Amino acid sequence: MNLQEYLDQVESKDILHKKLEQDFLIKDNGSPLVSLKNAGFHLIYEPSIMKDYKYLVREELVEKIGRISEELWQMDQTLVIRSAWRSFKHQRVLWERNVSSMRKKHPSKSMDEINELVSYYIAPERKSTHSTGGALDALIYDRKKDHILDFGTNYGYKIELSEKCYPFHPEISPLAKENRKLLIELFENEDFVCDMKEYWHFDYGNIGWAIEKGKDHSIFGILEKS
Repeated sequence: MNLQEYLDQVESKDILHKKLEQDFLIKDNGSPLVSLKNAGFHLIYEPSIMKDYKYLVREELVEKIGRISEELWQMDQTLVIRSAWRSFKHQRVLWERNVSSMRKKHPSKSMDEINELVSYYIAPERKSTHSTGGALDALIYDRKKDHILDFGTNYGYKIELSEKCYPFHPEISPLAKENRKLLIELFENEDFVCDMKEYWHFDYGNIGWAIEKGKDHSIFGILEKS
């Protein structure tokens, strides 16, 4: 598949998902939010933009993340948790920071164009699957080489947002493809789904997961507060 075919496929799938999400059935099973910091796993936490961030996830995700962490640990690598549950306030701050960054990068674009660009990668505060507690952003740190793996668009923690963030973008290096494959397979083996536009974002139990898995309802809805 060439680049344009891949991009068209992602965009078509994204449009379909957004249509399905509008009336999708949610049957929240009540799984509570718990902090990964209390789990005792081998994890690295990317510093958050929010003070005292607790890296909360639904309880059902904890054992899954533990198994991923242990598998990487045996390979002299460590799972990096970038972000987990987010409040509406957290998501709003993230949105505003990315809008500001895009305005500096594209000074000639209108605000409508900037908002559209940001929406490709950052959801509005009431639309993010992170607010369900069933979404996780992750990378991998190599303990022998003492750096975060190269995924094609990142410089350590910092990720440059572009179409090359689409998980199976054909025009990234062989090494980046190999590292993405490792990350994605680790999560898919635990029944997560990888976001179609962000190789670092994984969903379980929420609408994004349910649609991708062909479920008739999601088991996690949005939790505005922890």
